[in-house]
Amino acid sequence: MNPSTIFHLLGFLNLILAGSMVLPLIVNWIYGESHARGYLLSMAVTGATGLLLMLIFKKSSRELSHRDGFAIVALGWVLATFFGALPYLFTGAFTSLVDACFETASGFTTTGSTMMTDIAKNPQAILFWRALTQWLGGMGIILLSLAILPLLGIGGMQLYKAEVPGPTADKLRPRMTQTARILWQVYLLISAAQVVTLLFGGMNLFDSVCHTFTTMATGGFSPKNESIEFYRSPFLEYAITFYMFVAGANFSLHYRVLKGEPLALFRDPEFRFYLAVVLFSTLLIMANLFGAGLYKSLLDCFRLALFQVVSIQTTTGYTSVDFEKWPAFSQYLLLLLMFIGGCAGSTGGAIKCVRILILLKHGARELKQLIHPHAVIPVKLGGKILSSGTLHGVWALSFLYMVVLVLSSLAVSLLGTDILTAVSAVATTLGNTGPGLAEVGPMDNFAHLHPASKWILTFCMLCGRLEIFTLLILFVPEFWRK
Repeated sequence: MNPSTIFHLLGFLNLILAGSMVLPLIVNWIYGESHARGYLLSMAVTGATGLLLMLIFKKSSRELSHRDGFAIVALGWVLATFFGALPYLFTGAFTSLVDACFETASGFTTTGSTMMTDIAKNPQAILFWRALTQWLGGMGIILLSLAILPLLGIGGMQLYKAEVPGPTADKLRPRMTQTARILWQVYLLISAAQVVTLLFGGMNLFDSVCHTFTTMATGGFSPKNESIEFYRSPFLEYAITFYMFVAGANFSLHYRVLKGEPLALFRDPEFRFYLAVVLFSTLLIMANLFGAGLYKSLLDCFRLALFQVVSIQTTTGYTSVDFEKWPAFSQYLLLLLMFIGGCAGSTGGAIKCVRILILLKHGARELKQLIHPHAVIPVKLGGKILSSGTLHGVWALSFLYMVVLVLSSLAVSLLGTDILTAVSAVATTLGNTGPGLAEVGPMDNFAHLHPASKWILTFCMLCGRLEIFTLLILFVPEFWRK
């Protein structure tokens, strides 16, 4: 371990976070709101802490180890959760530390679950800060620091592996700063395109920017209580569905498409699986809704089903309708999609399509092996044989994912929550999805839960965002030994 460099870089991340607080301060000034002092105080505390850490702890020239990378990423996200909560506390948006930390973790982890009981009554600057935390968390604060400055260039690959979701980190360029910059450029370009699209659809500039931030991050925070349902616009629903789907795909593939390889998407087995799950789930729910007679038009059934399927599978969490009023089959299918998630290398959460695909292929291989016990049958993905290490990693993460789900659900239910609410609350926070079922449904919030439950769910959000291993490894005593 290299504690001096670890704390030095954590201080640097705090400075980036403090700098981002300038933006809600500007929004506060534009709208003539009276909370400038709260943002200035938040910036001062966050920035001073970061500067102090950088001055006390000096960065050594020694290469960062993989343990250093895990520590920086995990502790960086914990610090971001705490210091990112300061604008909520200092402006009075929340008076409880646990509520403010929950909202911040939900933002940075792009979960979208909220403690706000009346979202639209909050100041515009606070709503902007909620959206901004998701946009920054979508591509990752640490990945942002790699893109802006070469300060983290030493051992950058260790940070990249700990930060970027997926079984393997897709390195587009030899230097980590170049890879990070490319991914952020793609992220910015698609974000700009969505802002223009939403403006064309009739949204005002503020709502367009906030919804773009939370769509591209697959976060789902909306400045409206009714989420996307508020606008009653099929055009906006289809537009946001498209951008959610884009954000749920691997950004490395988007880069290759922009570089002139339009077929790169369809050559990728994970993307094909992702597309198939979306289409198949949409058709099933559309048929279920139409058969139940909830909507007269088959086109309405398709639009609403498509929006909710993409929103839940990409773990965005927007709602265009109260799906708790849908038949049990549709609700159950949406609950299953919470576990699948988007593609590796996307801003989506949950287990990820590539892992589900690998698990399915591995299961099929085991069945064939029973029929032909002496045959050598490798597991392939995209024509490449997967190593035993990759397979073991996928199985281990999937198992630990379910362990965290079960234990956290038990703990939340022990605190007085009914079983459906407990399971769906943990599933939606661990998968970074947002809305759950029962008392945490699409038109509800998490404010009524026991304070201890809120801390548990905050842990689940961080655990899900950091792909289980990166956070849980901090609790292994051997990790801290020399």
